[in-house]
Amino acid sequence: MSDIQDDTRSLRNTLGRFATGVTIVTAIDPDGQPIGLTVNSFSAVSLDPPLVLWCLDNSSHNLEAFRSASHHAINVLSAGQVDISNRFATWPVDRFAGLPWRAGAGSAPLLEHCCASFEVANETCLAGGDHSIFVGRVVNFSEAPELAPLLFHAGQYRQFAED
Repeated sequence: MSDIQDDTRSLRNTLGRFATGVTIVTAIDPDGQPIGLTVNSFSAVSLDPPLVLWCLDNSSHNLEAFRSASHHAINVLSAGQVDISNRFATWPVDRFAGLPWRAGAGSAPLLEHCCASFEVANETCLAGGDHSIFVGRVVNFSEAPELAPLLFHAGQYRQFAED
């Protein structure tokens, strides 16, 4: 066993053994501009009421804009969207340049060719160590079941393999 206080790199690597999907969380900032970032800390919370959560590093330059947004869109990336994931994980860059999207609830951007999307009303933002935990109520959702999800495991993008 590693001492957690002295070995954050090993803890991060061990947490990375949990395979996740890859999402782009989007919103509209107070100036009316689209914002978004790559997030793999997304989870279902409740079906009744329909709640989901995602987490954002407290040092993010977009933290206050996401806190003040009325809605978020959670775009679950499909296997062919590695480039979009990398674009939204890079700063500074105009993440929406040339990228087609449509406005969802609260004008939050919904990206094309995702395997699922959730339009979420911003309900609560909780403190969680060095991150903020956003809990939102799902107001609309859609899926493209023919598209395979993009996965992230052990620091690398992966694709779902059928037996």
